[in-house]
Amino acid sequence: MPDIPKPRANRQRTQTLRGPVPAAEGRQPRGARRKRETRARLLDAALKLMAERGMDSVAINDITEAADVGFGSFYNHFGSKEGIFAALVEWVFEEFADTLDQLARELSDPAEIVAVSVRHTLMRARREPVWGRLLIREGFSVHALGWGLGQRLLRDSQRGISAKRFVVPDHLMCVVSVTGIIFAAIAAELHFALSVAPPVRRQKASGVGGQNFAERVAAVVLQVLGLKRAEAERIAHLPLPTSRSETRVCRAKSRSC
Repeated sequence: MPDIPKPRANRQRTQTLRGPVPAAEGRQPRGARRKRETRARLLDAALKLMAERGMDSVAINDITEAADVGFGSFYNHFGSKEGIFAALVEWVFEEFADTLDQLARELSDPAEIVAVSVRHTLMRARREPVWGRLLIREGFSVHALGWGLGQRLLRDSQRGISAKRFVVPDHLMCVVSVTGIIFAAIAAELHFALSVAPPVRRQKASGVGGQNFAERVAAVVLQVLGLKRAEAERIAHLPLPTSRSETRVCRAKSRSC
């Protein structure tokens, strides 16, 4: 399946979408830096607007105004609204799916791979609500299963079935059910995160937002795929793998990581 770029897949991103940063950025011509910054502002504005309204309800003028970029400058970077949406989907979803592949590359158990993917997806949606809203809004589109996240889920579930790790009567309907569970869980977290109720009371009443919420969702997904409850919960609570590049960055920042 498919919270992500090879060094690009492991770079953490905030709510502001940033384009890839070349190693020699400081030596780049001023015009190249400005062009890259303008593109990043356009993508960031498109992300927020399309997460709120959907692609069909956002005009190019809306994006340029939100990005504080001249209307004509838009076409220096994207040929159309569909073009910026395709770039946004690739950056937000495809690269995140590539990151999941990197994180799970040393895992051999399909159940562990699915659990890691589900947990990281929930964790990123919690950290970046705008990303989560776009995932929910576009995840139910007609081409969703062709994206990185949908493709990974189809692939990983099929591998589990082929290895007789997963036992499901209907593969496609199983994937649809699992996708619905993940999106519903993200929606629940986003809903309660915006609730006016005090955080502690809200979490106790809903069970959403707790430290193990992503693990609980992963356990349910594994049960839908045919695992027994006890085994599903055990796998869903295994330590999350850390990519080698993340480890190198962590050690460079602090010897105590």
